[in-house]
Formats: sequence, C-alpha cells, structure tokens
Amino acid sequence: MGQEEQSTVVVEEEEGEEERHEISEPWSQRKQTLILEISSKLINGDLDAKIEAARDIRNLVRKSASSSSSSSSSSSSAKTQLKLGASGVIPPLVTMLVSPNPDARQASLLALLNLAVRNDRNKVNIVTAGAVPPLVELLKFQNGNLRDLATAAILTLSAAALNKPIIAASGAAPLLVQILSSGSVQGKVDAVTALHNLSTCKDNATAILEATAVPPLINLLKECKKYSKFAEKTTALLEIISNSGEGRIAISNVEGGILALVETVEDGSLVSTEHAVGALLTLCQSCRDKYRELILKEGAVPGLLRLTVDGTAEAREKARLLLGLLRDSPQEKQLASSVLERIVYDIATRVDGADKAAETAKRLLEDMVKRSMEHSMSRIQQRAASCTPNIRST
Repeated sequence: MGQEEQSTVVVEEEEGEEERHEISEPWSQRKQTLILEISSKLINGDLDAKIEAARDIRNLVRKSASSSSSSSSSSSSAKTQLKLGASGVIPPLVTMLVSPNPDARQASLLALLNLAVRNDRNKVNIVTAGAVPPLVELLKFQNGNLRDLATAAILTLSAAALNKPIIAASGAAPLLVQILSSGSVQGKVDAVTALHNLSTCKDNATAILEATAVPPLINLLKECKKYSKFAEKTTALLEIISNSGEGRIAISNVEGGILALVETVEDGSLVSTEHAVGALLTLCQSCRDKYRELILKEGAVPGLLRLTVDGTAEAREKARLLLGLLRDSPQEKQLASSVLERIVYDIATRVDGADKAAETAKRLLEDMVKRSMEHSMSRIQQRAASCTPNIRST
C-alpha cells in the first residue's frame, strides 16, 4: 500500500457560535450531511472536487470505524459504507479509475477499497458498475503503488462469490501471477490471496494453472517462513492446483517443488502443514509409482511421523494415508501409524507412568523424528557428493 494520505478537512469550521454549534451537533446528522456533499461533488464536481470527495470517503469510513466503541465500530462503519454506496458514489469512482490523472486513480482506488472491505453488497455493486476492466489495466502498470492498490482491490472484490467468475474471465489471473514474480512484498501477498479466492470457484483453478502459477508459487514457498500466513495461502493454492494432472506435473517439474512441500510439513503452521501434506498425498495417490520415490528422496517420513501426532485431525489422517503409500511392501503398508503411536505410548507409560505418558510419548516420537531426519539428511548429502563432478584446475 502507498503512504497514507493526510486527513482531508471534510467540514469547514468557522469561529464563534457556528463553530460551537458544529461541535455539539450529533455525529450521525453531520455524517448524513457529509455523505450528500460527497455524492454531489463526485457526480457534479470538476476533477479536483472529485479527487477531494474520493479522499473524503476514505476518511469518513475510517472515522466511522474509530468514533464508535470497539463493540459497535464494525456496525457503524458498515452502515456508513452502505449509505455511501446508496448515495450514488460508486459509478463516478469507477469512472475515475481510467482518468489520465494519477491522483484521481489513486484517490478512487482508496475510496473503493474502503467502501468494499467486509461489505459484500458494495463489492458486488462496484463490479456491476464496471470496475474490473480498468482494475485489470492498472495491474499492467509499472507504477508500483497503483499496481499494488489495484491488486488489493482485486483481492477485496474477489472475496464475494458473485464476483469470482467475472474477475476470473477478465484476464486478471496471468497478471496476478506476474506480480508473484515481480511485485512488492505486499503485492505478492495480495496476489496469492486473490488467486486463492479465485481458485475456489469452479473451473478457475485451470485458468490459474494456465497462467503458469506453479513456478512462482514454489519459489515463494521456498523463500517464506513456512508457518506464516503467506505460506498458508500459498500451500492452499498448491493443494488445489495438485488436483489436476497438469498441476501435479508442474509441481514435480519445478526444481525443489516437492522439497518445499516436505519442508512445510516439517516446519509449517497447523494450516500450512495440512495443505502441504494434502498436496503430497494427492500426488502420491494419483500415481504411486511415479511420486513415491520423489517424496521419499526428500526425506518426508520424519515430518509425516510427527504430523500424525501434532497435526490437525485432517492433517493426521492425510499423513497416515501418505505414510501407507510410501511403505515398501504390502505387509509394511498394513502397519498403520496408530500402531506405532500405541507402541510409543506403551513405552512411555512404563517409563514415566500413565499421568505423563502422553507428554513422554510425544518427546520419544520427536526424538525418533530427529534421528530419522539426521539419517535422511546424511543420505541426501552422500547422494549429492556422489553426483558432484570433480573440478580439476586447468
């Protein structure tokens, strides 16, 4: 996001009696007057008046949120958003998105964002007013601030179910994918979230895949902290993409793609580990012969073992299923992870008693995981050393 604009003076104050009357006037009555003034400026004013009115919208929505108590601020802000939307400000704001004046574009973007956030009615009305095509054009801009604001607007508008097919059909996905590689940090975060919003709509995942999203997504997953919200959105998107054959091929073809998912299983949050193991499981279920060795080669077993204890209910089940697919023989496959957990728990009971058995079992399993990871890393290093060509001086 760009720097915050300075607050614009919305109501002119005069000295003397009028000033004192203005201060004592109820805020709700002043607010209604301001909304009418803002609407009139946007509909009938010149460009400078429109820019001022757009800035007033942002300030008014934010003031509504901060002027009420914490329990009612959200409701007050939502009412202000709806009243502004009903006053006719949305169409002229959308028209400002194509203005040759960059200040007009920025002011309208910020106003539309403040009208749309957490307000589905305004989100739909903004798209209905024709905002998507000019927003898509702004995604092409080299001006980082305007492009970031347009990305944030696409993200906000894509949260409404009715808007998703319209945005998906607009050609926004390839441009959002480009931002994954070349945008600012905030732009990348918003682009990932927008793509995830669009991917939850039927048939949109294919459009995202066609936009070659997998390589930049994998690269971002490699770079980010695996327990971050960013990793959660990225792995969620990769799990959705893994449901198609083209998506699975793309994930496995990117250098370090499977390793990035394995590392997320080991170090991620509850959410990102669940999505990462889901993507790995989908790969292995689709073709065990092809993906089993690729997943094992990256040392996935230790993280999966730990996930059978520490993960969410869904992640634990996915980890057990994947461990079953990764085992060598049918006989080993029948040894469910729950049996291993039971054995460790029984050992812990004998060592520290029933009261501390759960804690001890977790510690024992973590130790097993650590030793297994060290062994896997040693094997990986040995393989890497054996593949490294001798470099001779000339």
